[in-house]
Amino acid sequence: QVSRLEELPRCCSDDDADGVSLPGDAAEQDPGLWCPMPPKPSTFGRCVRCLAFLWNLLFLLLGLLLLALGVWGLLAKAGGERGAPLGSDPMLLFLLGGLGASAVSLAGCLGALRASPCLLRFFLGALLAFAGLEVLGGLLVLLARRRLRDGLRDLLLLCLLRYQEDPDLQFLVDEVQRSLQCCGLGSYRDWESNPYFNCSAPGVQACGVPASCCQDPLESGSVPNAQCGFGVLALGPAAAGAVVHVGGCEAALGAWLRGQAGAIAAGAAALVLVEAVGALMALRVLEDVV
Repeated sequence: QVSRLEELPRCCSDDDADGVSLPGDAAEQDPGLWCPMPPKPSTFGRCVRCLAFLWNLLFLLLGLLLLALGVWGLLAKAGGERGAPLGSDPMLLFLLGGLGASAVSLAGCLGALRASPCLLRFFLGALLAFAGLEVLGGLLVLLARRRLRDGLRDLLLLCLLRYQEDPDLQFLVDEVQRSLQCCGLGSYRDWESNPYFNCSAPGVQACGVPASCCQDPLESGSVPNAQCGFGVLALGPAAAGAVVHVGGCEAALGAWLRGQAGAIAAGAAALVLVEAVGALMALRVLEDVV
């Protein structure tokens, strides 16, 4: 009986066992002193654990890629002469988003690999927090649409004012104007508020608009003409309409967002589905290890 008892895993510590003497039959039958061996996970459980690891590994790589993009953007702008403050830099969103996604995915990977209940619970809590933020953001969009529209207008106006000061904003404004075929906020005349395009400015860009406003920036050539919008603000509406797009981007962007409502809803549903699949796999692994 003693030899059989020595082969079983002991629950209590050696200090607790000092001074305790039980008969062989009582010690063998006492469930408080001896731990049963944990059941081995089934084949299905091992498959779920492997899938959970690969699932989180994929999003860990995507998060690291996003993090590297944010770091690269901040370092590239830090070496320039001008740049936006760190708190308002758009690349900071990539940095924080990549950092958060990497941390949560790493916890999911290690939790599935090492069967760690602590890491798996942290992973599930982070997913629930993200889901709560997404629901809160959706409710804010529905309840505060007018304020969000005013905030978007102020943001677009700020982009016009800081067009030459921030390369990221310049790229964003050019892409919006080029793809939506618009110019300015309400009309092309809004570029007068920019200190470089104002008609009283001393530079060559005075009374002009960016080349992304032009209807034909190539002008039948192969290289875009960066000066195609120069002097447009000094022309009348009819003459300017023959060179640049006179409509503003505010209305065009609103129409584009309304047209993309289905795609936005599908993207949100896909994101929720991805989080739900990750949470279900983590719960299944947690059931096997607890």
